[in-house]
Amino acid sequence: MKRSQPADVSLAQNNGSDIARLALALLFLGLVLAFSFFFTESNSNRLFLAIAAVFGGYMAMNIGANDVANNVGPAVGSKAMTMGWAIVIAMFFEAGGAFVAGGDVVSTIKKGIIDINAFGQNTDHFLWAMMASLLAAALWLNVATMARAPVSTTHSIVGGVMGAGIAAAGFDIVNWTTMAKIASSWIISPIIGGVIAAGFLFAIKKTIIFKDDKLTASYRWVPIYVAIMAWAFVTYLVLKGLTKIWPQLLQAFNNLSFFSVEMSQKPSFAVAVLLGGLAGGIVYGLIKKRLSTKLSRLENSRASVNVLFTIPLIFAASLLSFAHGANDVANAIGPLAAINDAVMTGGISAKAGIPFWVMAVGAFGLALGLALYGPRLIKTVGSGITDLDPIRAFSVAMAAAITVIIASQLGLPVSSTHIAIGGIFGVGLLREWLDKTSTLEAEIAREKAIVADEKTQLRALYDQLNALEAKQGRSAEEMLRIYKLIDEERAVIKAAKKELKKDQKSLYIKQGMIQKIITAWVITVPTAAVLSAGIYYIIESLMT
Repeated sequence: MKRSQPADVSLAQNNGSDIARLALALLFLGLVLAFSFFFTESNSNRLFLAIAAVFGGYMAMNIGANDVANNVGPAVGSKAMTMGWAIVIAMFFEAGGAFVAGGDVVSTIKKGIIDINAFGQNTDHFLWAMMASLLAAALWLNVATMARAPVSTTHSIVGGVMGAGIAAAGFDIVNWTTMAKIASSWIISPIIGGVIAAGFLFAIKKTIIFKDDKLTASYRWVPIYVAIMAWAFVTYLVLKGLTKIWPQLLQAFNNLSFFSVEMSQKPSFAVAVLLGGLAGGIVYGLIKKRLSTKLSRLENSRASVNVLFTIPLIFAASLLSFAHGANDVANAIGPLAAINDAVMTGGISAKAGIPFWVMAVGAFGLALGLALYGPRLIKTVGSGITDLDPIRAFSVAMAAAITVIIASQLGLPVSSTHIAIGGIFGVGLLREWLDKTSTLEAEIAREKAIVADEKTQLRALYDQLNALEAKQGRSAEEMLRIYKLIDEERAVIKAAKKELKKDQKSLYIKQGMIQKIITAWVITVPTAAVLSAGIYYIIESLMT
C-alpha cells in the first residue's frame, strides 16, 4: 500500500524546488550580466547596457513562463502531450523561432504608441524610458504568472512604454488612437477566437461525433480538417514567422529550380495562401492514405476520433510555438535592442539592429522561463477554464492560427493570449449549450415536474392548515409559526436548486478563473504603465 508523504516533507520538497528554480534563474541573469559587460564593445554606458540586458533576460523568462502556455496548454490539458514533452517541444520551437525567424531589426517603440521625436536628441531620457518599460512589463508578468493569470505580454510592454513615455515627456507623447485600437483588442481577440473555435468544434461534432458510423465519417472528414489546419498554419507561419529568412529562401529556390521567382523582402498574402494550399493538399493525401489502414484497428467511439486528432494537435502546438518565438521575442529584446543601439551610436532611431547576443538573451530566456515556471500557466490554460480533449484543443489551435491570419489582413489589433483564452471559453460555452439542448432536456423536464409537484403539495398543506384552523381554533401566533416553517423549507429547496444549477454550470466553464483572467487583462496596460512611470522617476533621480 502506497503511503502518503507527511505534509512537512512535501513542503520541504516544494521549497527545495522553488529554491532550485530561483537559483537557475539567477544564474542565467548573472551570465547575461557578465557577458553583456565584458564581451560587448567598450563604452561609457556599458554598465547601463549590462543592467538593461539583465532586465531583458528577466522579461524573456517571464514571457516564457506566461505566454508560451497558450501554445501548448490545450495539448497538455487534452492529454495529447505530457507536461514534460510539452516543455521540451515548446523550448525547442520557441528558441528555434527566435533564432531562425526572429528578425534582423526591431521597432524601438512597440506598436508606435509614443512619438519617438518627442525625445529629440536626449538619448539619456530615451534610455531610461526603455529601461523602465522593460522592467515594469517583466514585473507585471511575474505577478500575473504567480497568480496563474495568462495575460498579453504585448500589452504589458505597451503599457510599460506608454507609462515611461508619459513620465519622460507628458501625455502628448502618446498616440491615443493607437492605444484605443489596442484596448479594443481586449474585446475583438477573445470574441473572434471564441467564435472560430466553437465553429470548428460544432462542425466536427455534426460531421463526425453525432454520426452513428463515426469511423466512416472520420475517413471522410478528418483529412479535410487536418488539411485546413495545414493550410492555416503554413499561411500563418509564412506571414508571421519567415520574414527574416524569406529572401534567402527565394534565392535557394531560384538556385535549385528550373525557373526563377521575383525576389522580395517579405512574402505577400497571396503567396502565403498559395503555399498553405499546397501544404494542405499534400497533407490531405497523406492523412487519407494513413486512415485507410488505421481505421480498421479502431472502435466506433468518440475516444477513437480523439486519437485521430492527437498527432495534428502536437504539430499545431509546435508550429504555434515556433511562430510565437519568431514574433513575441521582440517584446523582450525590442527595448533591449533599442538601448543597445542608443548606447553604441549615441542617437535614437526608429529601427534598431539586433546583435546575436541580444537575440540569444531573448531566445534562451524564453526557453528557460518556460522550463522553470511554465507548468503552472500551462495547467491553467489546459484545464483551469474548461475540460479539453484533443478535438476541443484542436479547435482552439485552429482558432489561434486563423484569427491571426484574418486580423493581419484586416488590420485588426489582436492578442495571441486573448485569442487562445477566448477559444477555450468558446469551446466551453458550446459544450454547455449542446448539453443543455440535447442530453439535459429530459432532466429539465423532470425538474419542472418536481417543481410543479412541490407547488401542489404546498398548496394542499396550506389548505389542510386552514381547515385545521377552522376546526380547532388554533391561535394566530401558532398558525404564523407553522407558515414560517413552510416558508423556510421552501427557501431551503430554492437555495439547493440554485446551488445545483451553479455547480452544473461550473462543469463547463470555471467562472472564478474566467473572472480573474478578464480582470488581469483589463488592468495589464494601466498597471504596467504606472509601474513603468514609477521606475522611470527612480532612474531619473538616481542618474541626475
